[in-house]
Amino acid sequence: MNRNVLSRRALVGVAIAALALAGCGGSDDSSDTGGTGTDANAGASDYANLSGDIKGGGASFPNAFYTEAIAEFKGVASKLTVTYNSVGSGQGKKDFGANLVDFAGTDSLVKDSDGPAAGSFLYVPTVAAPITVSYNISGVDKLQLSPETLAKIFQTDIKKWNDAAIAADNPGVTLPDKAITVAHRADGSGTTNNFTKYLKAAAPDVWKLDSGDTVNWPASTQGAQKNTGVAQIIKQSDGAIGYVDFSDAKESGLKFAAIKNKDGQFVAASLDGATAALEGATVKDDLTYDPLNAAGAATYPITAPTYILVRTQYTDAAKKDGVKGFVTYILNEGQTLAPEVDYAPLPATLKTKALAQLDKIQ
Repeated sequence: MNRNVLSRRALVGVAIAALALAGCGGSDDSSDTGGTGTDANAGASDYANLSGDIKGGGASFPNAFYTEAIAEFKGVASKLTVTYNSVGSGQGKKDFGANLVDFAGTDSLVKDSDGPAAGSFLYVPTVAAPITVSYNISGVDKLQLSPETLAKIFQTDIKKWNDAAIAADNPGVTLPDKAITVAHRADGSGTTNNFTKYLKAAAPDVWKLDSGDTVNWPASTQGAQKNTGVAQIIKQSDGAIGYVDFSDAKESGLKFAAIKNKDGQFVAASLDGATAALEGATVKDDLTYDPLNAAGAATYPITAPTYILVRTQYTDAAKKDGVKGFVTYILNEGQTLAPEVDYAPLPATLKTKALAQLDKIQ
């Protein structure tokens, strides 16, 4: 875990005590901000008034960020219990539609067959991050891949690491005569959705498996649950390659390939590359956006958004306040936390729109 996060947690008690002491001296003329964080003292006060419990579940892609945000949030909202079950975007949407959770995490958009009824929910973007192409090849510490080569690898048209197409992407690199093991998600996954959507956009004449939370992977490939499961296959298998979120790839100590972007540059996964991708993304009225295969020399092309789904209406006032308070925290204080756990914060204009989205909850 990041040492900066641990250090800040150690200071939470000190910060709360300082706020309490400040509140004992003099009058408080600050106006109520509704917990949006425009006034630090008012925001802290609103969080402290939240109580009860709220449950969330879904995407594993942002799990490291939500885990840290929940832990930090507890320091300012001690009477509210927030839980998040990382079960994948597909299951998260189903559980949300079945009213089993109060909010859901998803990296992919909701389809009619996913569970939640149209008009019953809102998208709230939270952070973004690269999807790495992680690999394990003994003796190869640097690898770069074009989208066409990447597509051929993942649909198993290319079966060995010394294939001519991989060699053409990596001049001067000695590649082994070793079979490729393709690792992918076995569960319904927003990471899969974004990765395959990228291949469909960047290599349309090559990629034949379409896109979605699940796709019909070739029988010779290996599937695993969650990003951590894919990371485990890669780590344990010499010759393996798979797609894993940036945070889990780094936590697992994986190597990842540089990917050729729309401007013809090979760019490795990084938060700077993800931020560059966000800058050119068009945001729709419902606050969904697509930074995949974005233009720009510095852009990392497999950058994915992630969202929290909230209900347009909650029958339980405490749960409504809890969800709004927690998501408000993510959009304010949580944005500072995001880079420390390997996620890119939202651009300021999108963050403002996301906060306004919460005002639509009844």
